[in-house]
Amino acid sequence: MKKSTKKALLASGVAAIGICALATVYHATARYLVKLALDRKPPKAVERQKQKLMGSEEVSRLLESVTEAADKLQNAGCEEVTVTAHDGIKLVGHWFGGQDPKRVIVAMHGWRSGWSQDFGAISDFWHQNGCAVLYAEQRGQGGSEGEYMGFGMLERYDCFEWIKWVNERTGGNLPIYLGGISMGATTVLMTAGFKLPENVKGIIADCGFTSPKDIFKHVVENNFHIPYGLYSTVADDLCKKRLQVKASDYSCADALKNSTVPVLFIHGTDDRFVPISMTFENYKACAAPKRLLTVVGAEHGMSYLIDKEAYEAAVKDFWQTYDG
Repeated sequence: MKKSTKKALLASGVAAIGICALATVYHATARYLVKLALDRKPPKAVERQKQKLMGSEEVSRLLESVTEAADKLQNAGCEEVTVTAHDGIKLVGHWFGGQDPKRVIVAMHGWRSGWSQDFGAISDFWHQNGCAVLYAEQRGQGGSEGEYMGFGMLERYDCFEWIKWVNERTGGNLPIYLGGISMGATTVLMTAGFKLPENVKGIIADCGFTSPKDIFKHVVENNFHIPYGLYSTVADDLCKKRLQVKASDYSCADALKNSTVPVLFIHGTDDRFVPISMTFENYKACAAPKRLLTVVGAEHGMSYLIDKEAYEAAVKDFWQTYDG
């Protein structure tokens, strides 16, 4: 065999090995990113990554007050309740019935968070203003069953089950509002794609993202500084295996384009986890009556803490308009 031929074969072999090695690295990275996003049991480094995603030291200080409020809500005498999801898993919720409530809020918390952590700060406002509240624990988190989080694509079915539970509990006579923060906001926006009971009067969506695919891409490119295009196909396949749906299969725009349920969109201008542009996109896609509150200087999930006065005024006016 000629030397030139041997060199060509050697070069092609080295190239093939390199391509295989690179593909292995891409696949391993995609597996890690999907595990970080979806799995109940996260990678060991998830807390460090979450702190990085959540923003500044100022946010860390605010989170101390969030922890105090969460402890208070956990001791507020909520009744633990359960429903069975469409796929058979048990979902846990916490029911605050109040006395002579004017309306009910179905509250859906965010990614790798919890019901008391996300809603402890605002719970007094709700309780003191005539709201009964069903605080749901999202699938794959807390006391609810499920090995994976669905980034709204599965949780929208869970939210619908909680609406039915509320109507059975209350007789279906009270106005219902769906309230969510972060992934919970995306959950309630996606729930708008169903034919909802007539007493579902509105949705309050605080810093929701547009779709799983969009938020995966944003976080990977802006927080991990990795080009998402290299991993999107593998990530979609892994997502499909876990959830039976791809990250690109459903979006808030899909749900909102034909919805008639009014929506109050809320977002902080300094959100570095879910960019405010995503709320603008959701707002634009919404065919129902809609309102928008932007909170200057608020990072992810911090709008209520940064400007309670504006937040409460917007929510009260929303209730007043649509309670009926």
